[in-house]
Amino acid sequence: MVDIISAKSLGSNDIKIDGAVGEPFCDDAKMSMRNVDVFYGDNQAIHDVSFDLEKNQVTALIGPSGCGKSTFLRCLNRMNDLIPICNVKGSLQLDGEEIYGKQMDPVLLRARVGMVFQKPNPFPKSIYENVAYGPKIHGLATDKSELDEIVETSLRKAGLFNEVKDRLDQPGTGLSGGQQQRLCIARTIAVSPEVILMDEPASALDPIATAVIEELIHELKEKYTIAIVTHSMQQAARVSQKTAYFHLGKLVEMGDTKQIFTNPRHELTENYISGRFG
Repeated sequence: MVDIISAKSLGSNDIKIDGAVGEPFCDDAKMSMRNVDVFYGDNQAIHDVSFDLEKNQVTALIGPSGCGKSTFLRCLNRMNDLIPICNVKGSLQLDGEEIYGKQMDPVLLRARVGMVFQKPNPFPKSIYENVAYGPKIHGLATDKSELDEIVETSLRKAGLFNEVKDRLDQPGTGLSGGQQQRLCIARTIAVSPEVILMDEPASALDPIATAVIEELIHELKEKYTIAIVTHSMQQAARVSQKTAYFHLGKLVEMGDTKQIFTNPRHELTENYISGRFG
């Protein structure tokens, strides 16, 4: 049996990381990140990270707790703007447009790059109003019939409509945990995003609800570009086509998921995948 030991005791701080090995860039990028640094005050959390999110692919971000996965994910729709001491440097582009540029409206950006959080967070409103809220704010429906269609379509895409169609006026908070998370996904889909970010979306769910979410992710990639942070290597292997391994705020390796899990190129990745630390 392999002993679980810390990265520090392996001397991994002394292992040189000169840019990510593998295949961090692609020819069909939806989002491109170059030389990204993230600071919380004087503390640097992300160090010179560069890679692409490929269109209509699921990219999994994996690595030990505290390695910067979620911090980096939140950069992609400027959620870190809500933290006063957070400072993001480098180039982050969506379809070639700088998302931290002065011309970019963060509210509109978050409609294009939606986010699903670790803990389901439905609004204290009806199931219908949870999904309708975004389209109303962004003026995506001209009348009630259009809004009804958006709500139904979004719930269907999230695999939830048949379960809730007879109680759309009931509180979203009354749903089960897995249903609440699918409601949050429907809410994200309702504003017609181009990218969906998921921060450990199934970590609070039971195995059955997790399987439903994973199947949903597989279906959603046909229309959306998806980045998912997960603590579960098994989940990353099941749902993603690309995997990025983070360590101490740096991108160590990125490539096809199968290659990362069967033949990692970097010693740190191999140590993590094999269970030597994590």
